[in-house]
Amino acid sequence: MSVSQAVSRSPTRRWVLLGAAAVAGTWAVREYRLTPPDYAGGKLSVSNAHRSAVAGEVVLIDIRTPREWRASGIGEGAHPIDMRRADFVQALTAVVGPDRSQPIALICARGVRSARLSLHLTEAGFTNIIDVPEGMLGSRAGPGWVRVGLPLHDYEGDAG
Repeated sequence: MSVSQAVSRSPTRRWVLLGAAAVAGTWAVREYRLTPPDYAGGKLSVSNAHRSAVAGEVVLIDIRTPREWRASGIGEGAHPIDMRRADFVQALTAVVGPDRSQPIALICARGVRSARLSLHLTEAGFTNIIDVPEGMLGSRAGPGWVRVGLPLHDYEGDAG
């Protein structure tokens, strides 16, 4: 047996290759989870989303979870509705009313879930869904609501 054959059959090399494959797989899954889908609809920066929500020009919906709302707070002017709710569309309609052309902006932590839900709601017949791709915590689109220093209020309650 040659030296190269002995090295290629060594358990250490096999573990290194398996480890590298695991790291590459983990990176691919992470990138998929952190990369928002392309959403061709409207987009707002967090500053413009805040201004528009407070002025009543758009209904801003924070689609994160109650745990996330408790951790960072809810942006001023935003309505918290957990996107995981089975009755999400009904809860959204209770806040915005039956007009599916009303401007609705969606914000999540980093813009991934809001982009995905924007696509879903557009397919469900909502015609004026606006994504806030920076999210509450920042993303490639910008620093996010918290880092910009926009007003927050504490989450109190179990609704959502």
